[in-house]
Amino acid sequence: MGMKVWIDQDLCTGDGICEEIAPDVFTLLDDGLAYVRENGKTFSDPGGVDGLAKVPANLEEATIEAAEECPGECIFIEVE
Repeated sequence: MGMKVWIDQDLCTGDGICEEIAPDVFTLLDDGLAYVRENGKTFSDPGGVDGLAKVPANLEEATIEAAEECPGECIFIEVE
């Protein structure tokens, strides 16, 4: 099983809860919005599948928790 995650920046409230929970998967940029990360690379082109990052197995639970806690409900998880 593999997990991928992306953020809809149009829904992001910039609270940073995702970054607090899983800083290796999420980061806030200068625009105040959250973006996903994969192996230290930030996917800073907003929106959808183009910003889809693979989630390491050891960070899957934290990624799910971040999505559940997100006030903007902007984190989308896809499971292969």
